[in-house]
Amino acid sequence: MKLQIVPARTGWLWVQLGLRTFKSQPLALAALFFLSMASMSLVSVLPLIGPVIALALLPSVSLAMMVAASEAAHGRKPTPALLLVAFRNGSQRMHSMLVLGGLYAAGFLLVIGASTLIDDGTFASVYMGQTPMSREIAEMPEFQSAMWLSMGLYLPLSLLFWHAPALVHWHNISPIKSLFFSFVACVRNIAAYAVFGICWVGVFIASGTLLALVTGVLASVIGAAAGAIMVTMALMLAAMFFTSLVFTFRDCFSPPDEPGDAQSQANPPGLPPAAH
Repeated sequence: MKLQIVPARTGWLWVQLGLRTFKSQPLALAALFFLSMASMSLVSVLPLIGPVIALALLPSVSLAMMVAASEAAHGRKPTPALLLVAFRNGSQRMHSMLVLGGLYAAGFLLVIGASTLIDDGTFASVYMGQTPMSREIAEMPEFQSAMWLSMGLYLPLSLLFWHAPALVHWHNISPIKSLFFSFVACVRNIAAYAVFGICWVGVFIASGTLLALVTGVLASVIGAAAGAIMVTMALMLAAMFFTSLVFTFRDCFSPPDEPGDAQSQANPPGLPPAAH
């Protein structure tokens, strides 16, 4: 496995590929993402350990969407069975994915815990859904400081886990090494990831603005359904974003050079061909 450095413009290409791949199998990819979110929501209602288990499942959900996107990129229809792909690829990989899930949950809880040192847990309570957001809370300086601290601490955590599930699944890398390689790949390709993030923010803002205008004009017709439409669109956009992740992984890593077919060297089995 080798790290590859890509130009900044590749970030926009990843967004385009994600949108194009989602367009090829919109119902299958959206259904898989909705099922993943529903499963995490159901698990989170378990007393005490439910929210922790839900957090630990996020790396597996990310991997499921990457594998599903790869299937769609190859012209195959993703199935709901891919939701369990992280646990069906041998005992070693399953153990590694469980370790990744535990580490992610622990890291996320540490980030949230750090925010409680600033606002006595207000941001954490709002984020975990225990306290409804209000204008008074949002305007509190302590709440805003806790929010920015959490965002700042979550960034390196997300870089650590960005590629880790895929490295475990496609390259059989150990959990700790996969975290290290993921972080290094993101940092070395920071320009491409900055473009990737900015473009996705633009897509989200443009889509949200357009939908708000449409629902505003048709408010008298759709009525109370406007809120449900907005939530559905947000989930669809999130599914598109997760669909694009596999392309960031594909272009940042390749197997070691070996004699044989050049295309097989460019991508592990199951990944879509690299764009040139």
